[in-house]
Amino acid sequence: MHVLVTGAGGFIGSALAERLQSAPLVPGTPLRLTLVDRVGPVASCAPGVQWHVGSFADRALFDALEDDPPGCVFHLASVPGSLAEREPALGVQANLLDTVDLCEGLARPVRAGRAPVPRLVFASSVAVYGALGAQAVDERQWPQPTLSYGVHKWMAELLVADYSRRGDIDGRSLRLPGIVARPPAETGHGSAFMSQIFHALRVRQAYTCPVSAQATAWWMSLGCCLDNLVHAARLPAEGMPAERCWQPPVLRSSVEEVVQAIARAVDADPAEWIRYAPDAHIETLFGRLPALHTPRAEAVGFQNDGSLQSLVTRVLGGLQGGGGVK
Repeated sequence: MHVLVTGAGGFIGSALAERLQSAPLVPGTPLRLTLVDRVGPVASCAPGVQWHVGSFADRALFDALEDDPPGCVFHLASVPGSLAEREPALGVQANLLDTVDLCEGLARPVRAGRAPVPRLVFASSVAVYGALGAQAVDERQWPQPTLSYGVHKWMAELLVADYSRRGDIDGRSLRLPGIVARPPAETGHGSAFMSQIFHALRVRQAYTCPVSAQATAWWMSLGCCLDNLVHAARLPAEGMPAERCWQPPVLRSSVEEVVQAIARAVDADPAEWIRYAPDAHIETLFGRLPALHTPRAEAVGFQNDGSLQSLVTRVLGGLQGGGGVK
């Protein structure tokens, strides 16, 4: 089976590429993997793995795929929230216009009768909801994005659904929450504090958190994220909702609860290493998330990490092992 991954050099993409090589989507079926990112691999490719260094919307990429179109695509590449706010033209191009080109590139051989309909898993974001109140919400919450990134993601969800309606792709979008623990380098994610507290406590380094201890967020480990992405790719097209979009279950916890759980796991005094200097804007967008109910997604097999202890154990195990995909 030929699988294409965009954003393959990123935090989630690189881990997904490793997961697919160790556990193919279709057991017993040989995997051919095409990885796409603007930064190439740091090591030589494994057999059956090819890299395309450049944009996932490059016509050259789809010319190269004409004779071997992918049967499944994981579309993970994006310009994250804070960066998309600072550079709006870049955000529109990468998050929206290039996604149109990707869908067209996948659709062309299908319309010409040269390829079966490919399955596309799109990594959307809970940023589509915008600022939520204190009242609990469910998976049918209407999007009201307050950042360009959230607007881009919602528009791309609609695009994926429309191409699926036309029979050009078999799409499914996942609204992902904050995935932990991202690398400590600045990546333009407004929710970076969710990962930084793991890094700071693990190595006992002082960190000033831009939200209060009582701030509440939606959490998911990298390993759980990969489980849900792979599960989405394996879901049958039959019975797929018209919007082609799923809200996976999440863990909702306060920052203080997560800090305390990490501190217990690494035997560190949180008061010594974590300070709080709340930024009202960041807390409004990323630190006031209410309870989230997802019975429809849970009914078809999407999962959260199960417990805060399980999430912390999984994240710290990944950081110590250098991967976080167990």
